[in-house]
Amino acid sequence: MSTPTPHDPNHPKIKRVEVYWHTVTYKTVAVYAVLLVAIVFAAVYLIDPNLYTQAYDRLNKTIGNGDSDALPISLTQAKFVNLDGKVQVKKVNSVQWVDADFRTSLDKGDQIQTSADGAARITFADNTTYTVKSGTFITVEENSMGREQPSSSGIRIKTGQVDLKTPNYSSPDSKAAVSMEDSVASLHSNSSAAVKSDPEHKENEIVVSSGSAEVQRGQERVEIGAHQKASFPTGGPITKSDTLAPPELSSPRNFEPLIVENPKTAAIHFEWKAVPQAVSYTVRVSATAMFTRTAKEAPGVVGTSVDISGLDGGDYFWNVTATNAKKETSEVSETFRFTLVAQGKTQEMLLEITGTQIHGRVAEIIGRTEPGAALIVNGQPVPIIAADGTFRHFTEPLEPGQHTIVIVGENRRGGTAQQKVTIVVPK
Repeated sequence: MSTPTPHDPNHPKIKRVEVYWHTVTYKTVAVYAVLLVAIVFAAVYLIDPNLYTQAYDRLNKTIGNGDSDALPISLTQAKFVNLDGKVQVKKVNSVQWVDADFRTSLDKGDQIQTSADGAARITFADNTTYTVKSGTFITVEENSMGREQPSSSGIRIKTGQVDLKTPNYSSPDSKAAVSMEDSVASLHSNSSAAVKSDPEHKENEIVVSSGSAEVQRGQERVEIGAHQKASFPTGGPITKSDTLAPPELSSPRNFEPLIVENPKTAAIHFEWKAVPQAVSYTVRVSATAMFTRTAKEAPGVVGTSVDISGLDGGDYFWNVTATNAKKETSEVSETFRFTLVAQGKTQEMLLEITGTQIHGRVAEIIGRTEPGAALIVNGQPVPIIAADGTFRHFTEPLEPGQHTIVIVGENRRGGTAQQKVTIVVPK
């Protein structure tokens, strides 16, 4: 017999609850959403058609269908890649001069000035470089780079000297320009030149060391080629003349490490190729790439080599200028870099090169050394050496032709070692 459950007055009996629902598909939700958006757009258009047009344009640009020439801001600004000594900048929207640093971006209208011991190298969006020499005042005039349009960079030099170098432009109409008073000097693709302006003596000139350039003043245009100079004094005609070619450097090779017992007393041998009509040469060595300070200088060298001593260990840069019988001086040669390394007390260091590979214009050096050792390949440190001493290093892009790669190492005991390998970069 079952016993009925007693009724509790404090807990009333719960009645049965029935739940009803209606199924809606995702397709239906999407249809309603589209209808809602259409109603909103129609209302906006009826209120103000311009709002609709502006909204559409913004949406079009957001999804990537905007103007093909709209580039990121980094592609419409120039930047400093080298700074030495005192360099100041005044932005176009400012009245205050501030010290330049590598975070400073340069826009059209910005002004740059270097002190007597200062220098700066500026890279523009199209990879044109302008080296602002000591005691120079310039203004950024142009820096444009469209995806399908010719690039254009330009500065105005008020006083001083600017060296510029152009890359291999993708468009034949691209240009790099330097303005001076009433004239403009424009460089073509793969060219380099030095432009000087001296308003005090009313003298302006451009010397082309490679490639070609054009000087324009009003309707007058003059084309100048490699190792030629155009002089255009204020109010005077443009005159063109030949110049001495700069020397071609031979030794020490670019990025070559030199291991010597005592850097301070070692005689470093510098050598270059002869320049026709040159009667003497001047060799300069500096610890800075822009030569604002000279570590050693050998003027009036007769012949094509000289030995220089008295340098401490470290990285150095060197170049040469030629002088003819008329006391006319060539432009500075290409600058080479070398590293002076003190030889360790012991030569017991493992350094083996087990292979090389060419990847386009880059050489891969494969080898083995001691764990914990430090290596330098053509002046560049090897960042990663495995725990077992094996390493793989990729050089910077090399020009086509034969190259000698120099590998220098130093272990924890102070020992040093050097290896050289010859590679050929195909054209």
